[in-house]
Amino acid sequence: MNLSSPDPSTSLANTPFDQLRVGQSASIVRLCTANDLIVFAHASGNLNPIHLPSTDTTGDGVDDAPIAPGMWLASLISSVLGNHLPGPGSLYLSQTLTFAGRARVGDELTVKVTVAELSDDRQVTLVTRVKGPDGVVLVEGEAKIQAPDEPVYLADIEVPDLQVQKHRHFDAMLELAQSLEPLPVAVVAPDDPNSLGGALLARDEGLIKPILVGSKTRIHQAAETLGAAIDDLELIDIDDEPASAACAVGMVHEGRVNAVMKGHMHTDGLLKHVVKADGGLRTGKRISHVFVMDVPGRPQPIIITDAAINITPDLKTKVDIVQNAINIALAIGIETPKVGILSAVETVNPAIPSTLDAAVLSKMADRGQIKGGIVDGPLAMDNAVDIGAARTKGIGGLVAGHANVLVAPNLEAGNMLAKELTFLAHAEAAGLLVGASVPVILTSRADDDKARLASCALAALYGVWLRTGKPVKANLFKETE
Repeated sequence: MNLSSPDPSTSLANTPFDQLRVGQSASIVRLCTANDLIVFAHASGNLNPIHLPSTDTTGDGVDDAPIAPGMWLASLISSVLGNHLPGPGSLYLSQTLTFAGRARVGDELTVKVTVAELSDDRQVTLVTRVKGPDGVVLVEGEAKIQAPDEPVYLADIEVPDLQVQKHRHFDAMLELAQSLEPLPVAVVAPDDPNSLGGALLARDEGLIKPILVGSKTRIHQAAETLGAAIDDLELIDIDDEPASAACAVGMVHEGRVNAVMKGHMHTDGLLKHVVKADGGLRTGKRISHVFVMDVPGRPQPIIITDAAINITPDLKTKVDIVQNAINIALAIGIETPKVGILSAVETVNPAIPSTLDAAVLSKMADRGQIKGGIVDGPLAMDNAVDIGAARTKGIGGLVAGHANVLVAPNLEAGNMLAKELTFLAHAEAAGLLVGASVPVILTSRADDDKARLASCALAALYGVWLRTGKPVKANLFKETE
């Protein structure tokens, strides 16, 4: 028999000794991933840098492709013996190993065991091999197993999830944005080390070309605190923050910049000039805030809206909020955004107004009044993002359990959701105002360097989508990986 790799949440069955025959075999196909090497390093304590992703092992400043540890490859043999042949109830007696080749991240491996001998004391000898993507044997040996005596069937096997805290989605966004020309950005009032440092970091990473707008004296003081040289940057000396914001918006109309970035000032002060009817950046749509969040363990970024601008949005405002979020999802390479309209429950209840809005938004999307994504609601948080919860409650459709855009019923709920993911699930968050004629980058004093860079990368990718109607790279984030 030739068995494929099992889903760890499904069932397992064994082959008792009396049913084993010489020549029987079982195999799995397994992709070697960077997460496999990180988990193995933690479990084994083997921190040899040639086995770790994103490690410069030669000192030349270049990250080298990691080599899978030999004993990680050998552990795959154990998974076939324990899960398939002989299967549950088997006990290792011995294992010989010869390492003939090496595997690297991205290699598809075939692991096969074949019964070679059956002894009178109910022991079984199996030939074991691990082959690389080209069919070359990487590991081979011989296993001796005490085979199970009785049939064993285990249903719904589950093990606790492991979370590798690595923000690979933002890494992909940054790499893609760095392939573009730096985005000209007016940075408003960057007169403290946090805001100025974020702009300079994004400049150094090739994401933006900043023009500093604000108090020359305070900006230079911030630069001195950072130990950073800014003499090569254009600086427009305006001491008054509202006047600085107005100048930045005016630079958009002049074609000098393609984005605006908030520095050390209140969001309301900048927003006042962005949304003003005469000379602002309005497009006829309601401006809303979008968080793009890199949550470790999720196959795609999670988009949360609105968590910063619209406090208690009515139905008309929610239409624009949903459309803005879909546009962001399309811009970063999510091919078909799945939008969950959140409420406390997943059924329409006239006593809960957000469920009524959710039902209407879903129907509007069905009829093409909201475009580019699949919208469903009302959904509770659990059945929006967890397929098990959706199935338990009998909720079908394409969105339930798979939502990558979450629309909160109000600002309070959206803000709490974003911060819970940040501080409890170790997510990184990139923030952007959307619905204006150009991206408006919002960063927080609590943002770390990765979040600041991700916000600028998001602005660059969204800016391309605004100008062309197409993402820089389609299907950058696949639903399953």
